[in-house]
Amino acid sequence: MPIDATQPYDDQNIFAKILRDEIPSNRVYEDDYAIAFHDIAPVAPTHILVIPRGSYVSWDDFSARASDAEIAGFIRAVGTVARDAGLVAPGYRLLANTGAQSGQEVPHLHVHIFAGRRLGPMLAG
Repeated sequence: MPIDATQPYDDQNIFAKILRDEIPSNRVYEDDYAIAFHDIAPVAPTHILVIPRGSYVSWDDFSARASDAEIAGFIRAVGTVARDAGLVAPGYRLLANTGAQSGQEVPHLHVHIFAGRRLGPMLAG
């Protein structure tokens, strides 16, 4: 169910539980700012999620409240994950949904990295 990106952070969301190791994940990266893991319901041959360690509902929340170090660390983590996975060539897509109209389902900022096939148009008609 899509969420309201302005809602307060819910520390019982699935990504918060993954951060606390209450739910297992197939991690491919972690540092002081972010973790990355394979999506359990991939929609492309490569589908990795990157989430910040901080309690941020959405990209909007993160960009407004995160420290400069958190922002730089998270963005660098996304790039590192893509490079380490060998995705720079032939290419990959990043997606970060914010709010109900975008289809955001988990109230914790997350960036999807998609690759491994032609991904088609940016938006379905």
